Amino acid sequence: MSAAQPERWPAPAKLNLMLHITGRRSDGYHELQTVFQFLDVGDELSFSPRADPSIRLSGNPGVQPEQDLIWRAARLLQQTAGYEQGADIEIRKRLPMGSGLGGGSSDAATCLHALNRLWRLELSHEQLAELGLQLGADVPVFVHGLAAFGEGVGERLTPIELEQPWYLVISPPISVATGEIFADPELTRDSPPIKICDLFARSWDNVCTAVVAKRYPEVRQALAWLATHAQARMSGSGASVFAEFESAVDAQRVRAELKNSDYAHWSSFVARGCNQSPLLRFMHREQ
Repeated sequence: MSAAQPERWPAPAKLNLMLHITGRRSDGYHELQTVFQFLDVGDELSFSPRADPSIRLSGNPGVQPEQDLIWRAARLLQQTAGYEQGADIEIRKRLPMGSGLGGGSSDAATCLHALNRLWRLELSHEQLAELGLQLGADVPVFVHGLAAFGEGVGERLTPIELEQPWYLVISPPISVATGEIFADPELTRDSPPIKICDLFARSWDNVCTAVVAKRYPEVRQALAWLATHAQARMSGSGASVFAEFESAVDAQRVRAELKNSDYAHWSSFVARGCNQSPLLRFMHREQ
């Protein structure tokens, strides 16, 4: 990796193809069951070493560095390893914040992997995932980089093989706070647990959808619009909705209709579902 021309590391989006809440723990966290799959689009980060211990973050206006998961991931790794040098980190942000696509968690996971390599720390994926869990429940799945059935708070991961269709993803111009949704008294918290062997015999849904659609009319409108073209679902705690298609052409045709509708101002993209994340493929290519 050249300091003059640092490589751009991918930080891919994810979808929650289903999301159930099976209970609430004494510490207030929820017990989940979910299916993660990656997309072949996302943010990009570049990294350059510094001789001093500073972590300098650029390209993500509106967020104080100390509040950004990228900065926090870098500092956590630096302190855990006792490393005395720093890094300049630039982000090219493409994924909307508060969209349910995992952008912040993915950025943090990419940061952990990239600095682990840049600083020659040689921590394992398991060690990086343990650090990532301190930053957020979704960070470990991005660290491991495999489509998975997630349990616990989402950190107990069992890799699974899924179809890899094309998706149209639509993000209304709002940000949904996960904590707000999980605190809602109307949220279903007693879904019957699913055994992984029965996972593909059931229809998949997201128990957060009803609460988010009630609170955010834009999400309700996005689901209704997309449902006229395909089965529409919501990712995570929102705000993004998605539908799968057999081909990129089919997905792009529906996106073109969106661009000619009253909702043309909504963010949207077409992406391929991936069982191995673009980050993992990038790292294998670089080895």
